[in-house]
Amino acid sequence: MLMPLQSKPSAALQFAHLLPYGAIVHDGGVQFAVFSRSATAMRVLLYDSIEDHEPSAIIHYDPESDRWGDVWSIFVPDLPPGQLYHLQADGPYEPEMGHRFDGTARLIDPYSRALSGTFLQADDGIIRPPKCVVIDDDFDWDGDRHLRRNLSETVIYEMHVRGFTQSDTSGVEHPGSYLGVIEKIPYLQSLGVTAIELMPIHEFPIKDCHGNDLKHPNYWGYDPMAFFAPHRGYAVGQEPGSQVQEFKQMVKALHQAGIEVILDVVFNHTCEGNELGPTLSFKGLENHVYYMLENGGRFYRNYSGCGNTINGNHPICREMIFNCLRHWVHNYHIDGFRFDLASILSRDRNGQLVANPPLVEMIGEDPMLADTKIIAEAWDAAGAYQVGTFANLRWAEWNGQYRDDVRSFWRGDSQLRGKLATRLAGSSDLYECGGRKPYHSINFVTSHDGFTLNDLVSYSRKHNEANGEGNRDGDDNNHSANYGAEGPTDQENIAVTRQRQIKNMLATLLVSQGVPMIVSGDECRRTQFGNNNAYCQDNKISWFDWSLVEENAELVRFARTLIEYRKVEPTLRRESFLQGVARKPGELPDVSWYDLTGETVCWDNDEKTLTCLLRAVGDTEGHSGGRHILILFNAEDQDLEFVLPAKSRSFDWRLLFDTAAPGSDDIFPDGKGPPMPRHRSLEVGFRSMVCYTAALKTSSRGHAGG
Repeated sequence: MLMPLQSKPSAALQFAHLLPYGAIVHDGGVQFAVFSRSATAMRVLLYDSIEDHEPSAIIHYDPESDRWGDVWSIFVPDLPPGQLYHLQADGPYEPEMGHRFDGTARLIDPYSRALSGTFLQADDGIIRPPKCVVIDDDFDWDGDRHLRRNLSETVIYEMHVRGFTQSDTSGVEHPGSYLGVIEKIPYLQSLGVTAIELMPIHEFPIKDCHGNDLKHPNYWGYDPMAFFAPHRGYAVGQEPGSQVQEFKQMVKALHQAGIEVILDVVFNHTCEGNELGPTLSFKGLENHVYYMLENGGRFYRNYSGCGNTINGNHPICREMIFNCLRHWVHNYHIDGFRFDLASILSRDRNGQLVANPPLVEMIGEDPMLADTKIIAEAWDAAGAYQVGTFANLRWAEWNGQYRDDVRSFWRGDSQLRGKLATRLAGSSDLYECGGRKPYHSINFVTSHDGFTLNDLVSYSRKHNEANGEGNRDGDDNNHSANYGAEGPTDQENIAVTRQRQIKNMLATLLVSQGVPMIVSGDECRRTQFGNNNAYCQDNKISWFDWSLVEENAELVRFARTLIEYRKVEPTLRRESFLQGVARKPGELPDVSWYDLTGETVCWDNDEKTLTCLLRAVGDTEGHSGGRHILILFNAEDQDLEFVLPAKSRSFDWRLLFDTAAPGSDDIFPDGKGPPMPRHRSLEVGFRSMVCYTAALKTSSRGHAGG
C-alpha cells in the first residue's frame, strides 16, 4: 500500500539497514540508501505509474534518525518490487564551489537497478527523468555459472544488441532485443565465436531531457544514465523491470551455448553533460564528488569528449564503480568487461595521470572479479595513450597498434614488414617488458568505432554526411583504400581485390598470437556505406543485414572454418612470447622469418612480402595436436614467386587457406587441403596470403632441419 503524501517523517519509517546503496527489497518493504555529504534534506518520491508527472507519496528522511555519516537510509514498509521512485535532495546551489543542488529536480538513484519510461516535462517546466524501479533480483539460473574460459582461448565478437536483430531481414520474433539475441544463438554457435562483447547496455537516454526525439539518436549507447541498470529499450516486456529478467534470460541462454558475455562499460562520463546540461542524478546529489571540476568548481573537466568526466579515483566513485562491477558479475553472471576510454580511470581528481591508480588496481585485485576478463581501451579523448603500459597482469588491452599496422601493411604502405611480424607474434614490444603475455593483446582490425571491414577496402575517405555534422565528425586517419572506385562498384578487378583484402585481414587476425576480436557482420561484408562514426544511425546503416550471410556465404564459410581451426590449434594460441630460437641444434626455431627468396629477412628492406614459419607448440611445450604453420604474405599488386625456406622443405605441407583461391578452394579444415607442390617455390597471388600446415612427423624427403 502506498504511503499518503506527507510533509514530515512518519514514525513507521525506521532505519533498518545502512547499506548497500540503492533500493533494496527486504521482508515487509524496501530500504532506500543514498550517499550525499552536502545535502540538507533528502526525499523519496513514489509513483503509481510511469506516466505520472507527480508522486503519489513523498517520503522524507529524518536527518537525525535516518542519516548515518553521509549515508541517508530509510526503510519504507509495504512497498513491493516494481515500485517506481525518484530521489530529491535539498542543498546549496553554489556552482563556484562545485555545488548544484536543486530541490525541485527529480533524481535518478545512482544505484538504481532498472529504469522505466522516458523523460516527461509538465507545465511547471520541471524535467521528470525516467523513473527508477525497485527490483527483486531473484532469478532461476538453473545452476548457471561463469564459463571461465582462458583468455588465450577466446574469440570475441563485438556486437550491438539492437542492431544485431532489428532489421526485417533477421526473421526473429523479437527484433532489436535481448530475446532477439537468444534467437540468433545458433548463428553465433555456427560461427564459432566464444564470447560476445556487447556495446553499452547500461541505461542511456532514449529521448532528450524535454521528452523529444534526440537530434542525434544515441544508437551506440555511450552516454550512461544509470550504471547498474540494463537498458529498457532492448526489452520486449512493457512491465517496469522486464529488462532485468530478459537480460538474465539472454545471459543464461548464451552460457548454455558455451558463449561468454563481456560488457562494454562507460565509467568515464554521464549524460548530464557540462555546466549547461540538466541535473538528472549525480549533479543533484554531490556534484563535486562525482565529477572532475575546474575553475573552482563551476566548470567540468572534459577528458571524455562528452562534456564531463567521472571522478573515478575519488573514494566514493571508486566504491560505486567497484560495487557496479560486482553487481553485474554476481546478479547477471557477466564474464568480463571492456572499459571505454579506460585511461580516464588512471587520472587523479585533478586529471593527472598517475602510476598505480587506486581504481585500476582495485579492479585488478578484487577477488570477486577474479574469474572475469578485464579489458582496457587504453586511451582517452584528451591525449592519453597507454597501449602496452596500462595497469598490471590482470588487464588486457585493445591493441590499437595492431589495428593500424595490419591495415597499413595490407594497404601496401612502406616499411611495415617488421611491424606486421611483431603484431603477428603477439606484440612483445608492447607487453613483454611489463611481464605480460600475448593474450594481453586484444587484436582487432575493425571495431564499432570506424569503418566496417567491407568499408575499409571500399572507401578511401569517410562519408558521414548522414550524421548531420557536415562530415566533420569521425576519424580522418583510417588506413583505408578503395582500390579504384569509391564505394560499390561493378568492376570485376576491384571486386576481386576487395574480397582478397577482406580475407587477408580476417586471416591475419585469426593466425596472430593474442586474442582476436571480430566486429559483428565483418564476416559477411556488412557495410555502413562509408560512415565511420555511426553513433547516431539507428537504421540500416548500422543494423545487421542478414541477407548478406547468404549473399556472402563463401566469406562466412572462410571465417567460420578459420575460427574453428584457431580454436583447436595451440600453435596459434601461445601463452608465452616467441623467441625466434631453437631448443637444440637441427630443430626449428619457435618462429623464423624469411623474405621472398627464402632467406632470412632483412627488416630494413621495403618489400611488401613476408614468410613466417611457426614451429608446432606440441614440439616442445607438452601439447598434443599442434602443427607447424607456414604463412606467406604478399601485399604487392602482382603475383610473386616465393622461394620456400630450406627448413620448411622436409615437411608434408597441406593447404589450410589461400585468400586468392576461388570459392570452395579457399580454405580446407582438418588438415585435408591439397599438398604443397613438390618444388622449391610457390606462386602467391597479388594481395593475398597463403597458409600451409604440417604434422610434427617429418616426411621421407629429409630431416626437419633441412
